[in-house]
Amino acid sequence: MNPETGKLYLVPTPIGNLEDITLRAIRILKEADIILAEDTRTSAPLLKHFGIEKKVFAHHQHNEHQASSEIVKFLKEGKMIALISDAGTPAISDPGFYLVREVLKNELPVECLPGATAFVPALVNSGFPTDKFCFEGFLPLKKGRQTRYKVLADEERTIIFYESPHRLMKTMDEMATYWGADRQISVSRELTKMFEETVRGTVTEVKAYFETHPAKGEFVICVKGKE
Repeated sequence: MNPETGKLYLVPTPIGNLEDITLRAIRILKEADIILAEDTRTSAPLLKHFGIEKKVFAHHQHNEHQASSEIVKFLKEGKMIALISDAGTPAISDPGFYLVREVLKNELPVECLPGATAFVPALVNSGFPTDKFCFEGFLPLKKGRQTRYKVLADEERTIIFYESPHRLMKTMDEMATYWGADRQISVSRELTKMFEETVRGTVTEVKAYFETHPAKGEFVICVKGKE
């Protein structure tokens, strides 16, 4: 690789608690020529908090394909570019995969910093086996949703999903239908935030809890693998 080219950095940002950002992440964001953010409005308070004052460009699922060629051009000119998502590690259920692939196709350097991502603390908190697990991210909204349930029915590893509050109850109903109401699950919400909570039990027990405790925040569902 040409040492005069720039580099793309994928920089994880806190999923809630601002203290979870790393010193290295702050340094890279301060040194970057260009910062790409999933939502500039969401990223603005974070950057302001750490005294990072520079132009931020939007890079999200709707413009990722179009913008990637321009970003490659900047990298070839020697620019140092940092990509951040709204929270957590870019490209993990967030924009970033396509850009990384295009940058690598052009034989340009990419570096991902270690840092926050929601599924790791949720998995460890669940009490389910952590030596082997299956990360599924968000289930398909419609097409292919039932197929995923059927494919995963015999999965013996711990399965991890992301879910939104307005689909949480529906998802647990579907898990009971396809995998049995007695399947053990662990549901974590608002990780690292003031109202962080993890509820463990069978699908029936956890669903009953959220029937009397309205679902708010971002959710990670861990499902014990089939025994």
